[in-house]
Amino acid sequence: MRCPFCGNVDTQVKDSRPAEDHVAIRRRRFCPACAGRFTTYERVQLRDLVVIKSNGRREDFDRDKLERSIRIALQKRPVEPERMDQMISGIVRRLESMGETDIHSSQIGEIVMESLARIDTVAYVRFASVYKNFQAVDDFDKFMEDLRPEKKTEDGVEG
Repeated sequence: MRCPFCGNVDTQVKDSRPAEDHVAIRRRRFCPACAGRFTTYERVQLRDLVVIKSNGRREDFDRDKLERSIRIALQKRPVEPERMDQMISGIVRRLESMGETDIHSSQIGEIVMESLARIDTVAYVRFASVYKNFQAVDDFDKFMEDLRPEKKTEDGVEG
């Protein structure tokens, strides 16, 4: 593994342990050239995924990009980092086990929204506002209206 500080390719593993609920291995590494220390993660990858964007463009699936968008949605929310990592790993496993190597970005967005809705409503709304590309306040109002449970009027009829 190449050292991220000096570029040396001769780094040493100092410690390995399971991570992310035993779906990854966390390795602490040391670079003898610059004395830098860094962490790497090793995960099983079932297949190489290709994302088909809404404009038809194709690009390799990037777990880090998925993780960044989820972390932004969950920023300053009371969700433990381990729970977030488990959710991300679960999403990736679900995508890999779909049986297809080509996955539409809309499918990924729907799976992420479904996962976020289960753990934090605010993060779900944050992600949806970007994913669904709200253009006006009315778009946001309509989305929020669909989230709210129906209210009962005084005579017991839904209103």
